Amino acid sequence: MRQARPLSFSPDGSQLLIASNEPGSDQLFVWPGMRRVTFDEEKVGGQFLPDGRILVERDAGGNERTQLYAGDEPLVVDERYKHDTPHSAGRTLAYATNRRNGVDFDVVARDLASGEERVFAIGGYVGVAAISPDGRRIVAERMGERSGDNDLFLCDVDTGEVTHLTPHEGAVEHATPLFRGNELMWATNEGRDTLAVGAVESQWDLTCYGDPAGRALLIVENADGYSRLTIAGEEVQLPGRGVVESPVFSADGSRLAYAFSSPTQPKGVWLYDLRSGRLEKVTGDEAPAGLVEPELHRFASFDGESIPVFTFTPEGAGPFPVVVMVHGGPEAQWVPEWHVNYVPLAQYLVSRGYAVAVPNVRGSTGYGKRYEHLDDVRLRLDSVEDLRALHGWLAARSEIDASRAVVYGRSYGGYMVLAALAFQPDLWAAGIESVGISSFVTFLENTSPYRRAVREREYGSLERDRDFLVEASPITHVDRMRAPLFIQHGANDPRVPLSESEEIARVLREKGVRCELVVYPDEGHSIAKLPNRIDAFARAAAFLEEVVG
Repeated sequence: MRQARPLSFSPDGSQLLIASNEPGSDQLFVWPGMRRVTFDEEKVGGQFLPDGRILVERDAGGNERTQLYAGDEPLVVDERYKHDTPHSAGRTLAYATNRRNGVDFDVVARDLASGEERVFAIGGYVGVAAISPDGRRIVAERMGERSGDNDLFLCDVDTGEVTHLTPHEGAVEHATPLFRGNELMWATNEGRDTLAVGAVESQWDLTCYGDPAGRALLIVENADGYSRLTIAGEEVQLPGRGVVESPVFSADGSRLAYAFSSPTQPKGVWLYDLRSGRLEKVTGDEAPAGLVEPELHRFASFDGESIPVFTFTPEGAGPFPVVVMVHGGPEAQWVPEWHVNYVPLAQYLVSRGYAVAVPNVRGSTGYGKRYEHLDDVRLRLDSVEDLRALHGWLAARSEIDASRAVVYGRSYGGYMVLAALAFQPDLWAAGIESVGISSFVTFLENTSPYRRAVREREYGSLERDRDFLVEASPITHVDRMRAPLFIQHGANDPRVPLSESEEIARVLREKGVRCELVVYPDEGHSIAKLPNRIDAFARAAAFLEEVVG
């Protein structure tokens, strides 16, 4: 099933740039007509520039060192470094780069006419979050020293002045800043548990989006994972119950494009006319019949904490083997969208007679900052204990055969797979993981230098927390692991080094534990290419049939 999402409108609003994986990896198309404008093997991103040209973002083999092109012409290219989060307006292209020292990110304002650049040396892990309609002011976002914390800075292109917009105490998030004409606003959870937009509050996180002219303000509510959109207090029509992402407005605020998906509807692009209220489907595959809508439940963990879990269940009485899917992050949330790494596999497994359970363990976002901080640093293993509690909850259900419970995950979810097999070896019949962390120590030592500090704020510092990092690492307890394990990794992964998978696979094989490791030489932290994705999931499914049945 193909997926697509909108990127930006052309300056006159007549065209929409769309990223679609219809060719096998994300490529750029212009609607109307869905004219293809990039023909790369690697996935690309992009946007319309103010002069009507198309900015193309490319890396090499998933290494995440993004380079910027105007069409096929190099614009900002130095393959040693990253050039990220581009935003453009007026005559300015703003982007963040670590080219000063390979670690710290600075914001660069590039004049699209002359090529001259002004550098704002903010330092730390920084990205461009917004740009004013005239291109003279840039909002930069810097990750804080604690998890769930960031700061916003205003960079004046004319004077070079940098203003700290969000001085605060404690862990506070500031999200989705936007200019509405000359006004600057953003969502924040300062002084409260969830994100609010000005005086607009909810029990759930709110984020905001707008058009450059300042005519429309869109507020998106994340209600238990499901999206609800309002403009001026009026609800925006959606195609169904699901998740919206990548909302973008035309310059005059008359049209809104967004990506919509659900566990039964692949991700497609929809266009909403604010004047007429008409909703139009631009692109997107129709789902096959027979897909299962998940049910949302909650279970009590070891300390009474209520943990949300979505369950997919086949028809019939069971009992069914069950696959527990754990999202990455850990500062993330599984939401009921058509995510390429989870929902297609979940629907396939359900069709084969497996139940699937997808928890948002403690530490997940979307449920307030109290919940998000429940797994910080030395509380890490509490989130692993949530999996034990989930196993017990599943075992009490008559339709589930908990003796055939499998755990699956990617990235941090991959760590959770390995941790479950190491700390709870009696519970799990098998594991399937991708790009997971087997040792927090070697992961932090070998991850890309620019990522180390931002990861230490969540997992702990090598200097202060090494003892706990060793204790919480699955490799430390590998002698307890005995369940069959399937591992996938991309050779160019800049986040979790391939050595994390190679080492635990080597040790398990020496112990005589079945462990399959599949490495893709042209991939990074994700599986971007369709042939590789088909191969990886087909192998994982075949592995599961053999070891669980």
